[in-house]
Amino acid sequence: MDSSVLIESFAEFAKFKNIDRPTMMRILEDVFRTMIRKKWSTDENFDIILNVEKGDLEIWRNREIVDDNSEDIWDDDKIALSDARKIEPDFEVGEEVSELVKLEDFGRRAVLTARQTLIQRVKDLEKDLLYQKYKDQVGEIISGEVYQVWNREVLILDSEDNELLIPKSEQIPKDRYRKGDVVRAVVQRVEIINGNPKIILSRTSPQFLERLFEGEVPEIFDGLITIKKIVREPGERAKVAVESYDDRIDPVGACVGMKGSRIHTIVRELENENIDVINYTDNMELYIQRALSPAKISSIKINEETGRASVFLKPDQVSLAIGKGGQNIKLASKLVGLEIDVFRETEEFDEDIDLTEFSDEIESWVIDELKRIGLDTARSVMAVSKEDLVRRTELEEETVEDLLNIIRQEFDSEESNN
Repeated sequence: MDSSVLIESFAEFAKFKNIDRPTMMRILEDVFRTMIRKKWSTDENFDIILNVEKGDLEIWRNREIVDDNSEDIWDDDKIALSDARKIEPDFEVGEEVSELVKLEDFGRRAVLTARQTLIQRVKDLEKDLLYQKYKDQVGEIISGEVYQVWNREVLILDSEDNELLIPKSEQIPKDRYRKGDVVRAVVQRVEIINGNPKIILSRTSPQFLERLFEGEVPEIFDGLITIKKIVREPGERAKVAVESYDDRIDPVGACVGMKGSRIHTIVRELENENIDVINYTDNMELYIQRALSPAKISSIKINEETGRASVFLKPDQVSLAIGKGGQNIKLASKLVGLEIDVFRETEEFDEDIDLTEFSDEIESWVIDELKRIGLDTARSVMAVSKEDLVRRTELEEETVEDLLNIIRQEFDSEESNN
């Protein structure tokens, strides 16, 4: 193979892969020096001259001329006088001779191996560049086009046709993907799997919501408002605690915007996820009160040793504090960093049933466990999801299912009697 063909084909391939000229030159020289070391054991006395644009390659072997009877005659960097004079008849001992080495001198197999090595080095470099590019963008939002949808993940192509993945666990449950759709997500992490970079995107990460706020609220982007913490149930509800460093700026109003103009854009991006923007405060009681909004709280007791907060509310406020499926209290607990237990202020309601009235069907220790987390009536228990009851109590899933069935049957029988 002619050296110009090898150089030109490599240069064309490297340019296609967006490899810059200095890197291209370094790869070429590395590969040719490897070929030299395989043939002559050392490359120290060789010069390589490359011109990628013209496809020129020159390899020069430099040797010192020694007497024909010298002990050094077999050294790689020495040449016998008689051999040197075959190149130039007027050479003398002690002079240096430079001899041009042609690509053909390495043999056909070595040249073909070099060609494969060059291509592989560019592919490896391309993987390194991709890894470094996205490693520096972890936590940042990017856009891409949906290329393929599988059950467990979605393949996204960026503007350079690099492959990115959104696993099922990082998708908002309401997300629906079709080929060609443009999707925005945050770069969650970058991994090397079997030598190949794997870029994982996320639409469920709190960072995704944070970046969306930065994009829509200039005061956050400029640092006048800080996002202290974000907690999410992706696609359902989120709570965002914000703080302003300028007394003249209302952080909640700035985030929501005129007639909700700013936050509506974010809500639509998150498949109508309800977002509660909360004014952050160091006053923990006030923070809990704001976190449990819209419920009106009567009083709060905080036990920092156990990491729990007991919140007392009027009966009509309990379901508001707990929220649909227990989402409000679960997110509020995560936001303030305390496990919040809701307690109903003593007031009887005809339509609700005190748990003690189920003592014939539900064991007393189970009732005590429910009361421990503030659930003392049948309706307050029904307002919490089964998963949340299992998470917040010491009860097993089977026990929770049994007690929920008992309570439901009681209400069903009451309704049928009415």
